[in-house]
Amino acid sequence: MPQIRPVSDLRNSFAEISKIVHETSEPVFLTKNGYGDMVVMSIEAYERKLFESEIYFKLKDAELEAKSTDVRYTHEEIFSDLRASLADKVGEGNV
Repeated sequence: MPQIRPVSDLRNSFAEISKIVHETSEPVFLTKNGYGDMVVMSIEAYERKLFESEIYFKLKDAELEAKSTDVRYTHEEIFSDLRASLADKVGEGNV
């Protein structure tokens, strides 16, 4: 169940809100005059959301690309290219 608190709790109960977002890894929704105003979350939860969003958009791009072309690659082709790219980066000292 989402935590919904008045924005004044951010000032009056900051330690409690901080404890909630870190222990539950869930955001706390803050209201102002009865309406949604802000969301507070831990850095870890925020970074996880960013990562999930990035993966979602990359998968969506891949899906659109797959619909726009008949070109398909085998598992062996993909992993062969990945291994070659990694070997190049390791050789350049970039990994």
